[in-house]
Amino acid sequence: MEYLFDNATEILLLLFLIITFLQSGIDKVFDWAGNLAWLKGHFADTPFKNIVPLLLGVVLLSEVIAGTLCAIGIYQLVIQGKGTMALYGAIMSCVSLLMLLFGQRLAKDYEGAKTIAVYFVPAVFLVFLLQQ
Repeated sequence: MEYLFDNATEILLLLFLIITFLQSGIDKVFDWAGNLAWLKGHFADTPFKNIVPLLLGVVLLSEVIAGTLCAIGIYQLVIQGKGTMALYGAIMSCVSLLMLLFGQRLAKDYEGAKTIAVYFVPAVFLVFLLQQ
């Protein structure tokens, strides 16, 4: 339990990423058709227009992996005081966000890209903290 307070910042950031990515992944699973329909329209004028279902699956997988690694990372931090899995989760979160950012920029959705940047800052900060 001593590790809980020693790693409070990291744990709070991991919780932020877990909520972000697991909720997003669950939404994609339970509303696949709705997400796919919206994304097909969003990417209609991009080189991705014919592979949207594949890319949605890749993003879904990366988000679930990121959220899961972050959850395992919290357990490892609290119980063992080690941040290996948390670091992997933070890095995977950054990779997922970079994929989303690339898509938003390609679709010329600059407002959406700004939103992704808001999520990217705490994720990169977490990577920084866990590398110390």
